[in-house]
Amino acid sequence: MTPIELPELLALERIIELGGEHMQHQVLAMARSSAGASYPIYAITMGNPDPQVPAVGYFGGVHGLERIGCEVVLAYLHSLVMRLQWDSTLHQQLDCVRLVFIPLVNPGGLAMGTRANPHGVDLMRNSPVQAQERVPFLLGGHRTSARLPWYRGPPTGEMEVESKALCDVVQRELLSRAMSLAVDCHSGFGAADRIWFPYAHTRKPITHLAEVHALKDIFTDSHPHHRYILEPQSAQYLAHGDLWDHLYLLSCHQSDRIFLPLTLEMGSWLWVKKNPRQLFSRHGMFNPLIEHRQQRVLRQHQQFLDFLSRAACGHSRWLPIAENRDQHHARALQEWY
Repeated sequence: MTPIELPELLALERIIELGGEHMQHQVLAMARSSAGASYPIYAITMGNPDPQVPAVGYFGGVHGLERIGCEVVLAYLHSLVMRLQWDSTLHQQLDCVRLVFIPLVNPGGLAMGTRANPHGVDLMRNSPVQAQERVPFLLGGHRTSARLPWYRGPPTGEMEVESKALCDVVQRELLSRAMSLAVDCHSGFGAADRIWFPYAHTRKPITHLAEVHALKDIFTDSHPHHRYILEPQSAQYLAHGDLWDHLYLLSCHQSDRIFLPLTLEMGSWLWVKKNPRQLFSRHGMFNPLIEHRQQRVLRQHQQFLDFLSRAACGHSRWLPIAENRDQHHARALQEWY
């Protein structure tokens, strides 16, 4: 069957073509839609492959309704490719870091216009992690039926092909390094742009709370006028099966590794407030539909994505150690818990 044409997939393949020798690409898997069409899940890598250098992962399109998350990652990747033609500073930066991209984690969901993948599974409820405390009804993940939103998948606990592809790349490219960061771009929560860090399955602080707080400090010091709210996801709600909880817990099995996964939640209620007619469109509840607003969103998050690659390069200058780490941990507990 001829697949539905995805503009985001065409844009990604065009970027791959433009990137040429500066990047590597791999088809991780083919995701099949319920109608039988199939779509490639691409992983793009660039920068230094040496496992001794830090890495940053950029992910989007986990929820098919939230196209803007995919578009934000594509815009940043396109910017990097264009800058490589003239920006010698970027070439030097890429000698010190590995960048990994999966801009379309759930292409079947994008094609169908659904939050879930074509099997009806919400990929952000699809890992084997069980919440340790009570979760919101349905929203927190369930195994009742794929006809209901936030379905985790069948009781066997087998992860979907899209989830496996993401986890395999993170384990191979990020968790294998002493220091790595990740950002997963979403939309649809509230009227403010939030940056979440684990956990989603418990309200307990993560092991690397001090490191997250130090990262927040250098971002705020460098960009004092930013409008992000940085907080643990548990401050808003708990959920079963969070992929980033699963991967973070895997990283903690190696005490000499630091992996800080973040989720960018773009506040789509702002777009609805400015254009209430979007409420009558499922797509409009999660994406800016007016062109100039979409362009503004694509611009405003590039600074944060670029900051992460620079922070990874300079991690030895800001990661807390000894007494400094205890201070960051205490401040983080006071601020977030």
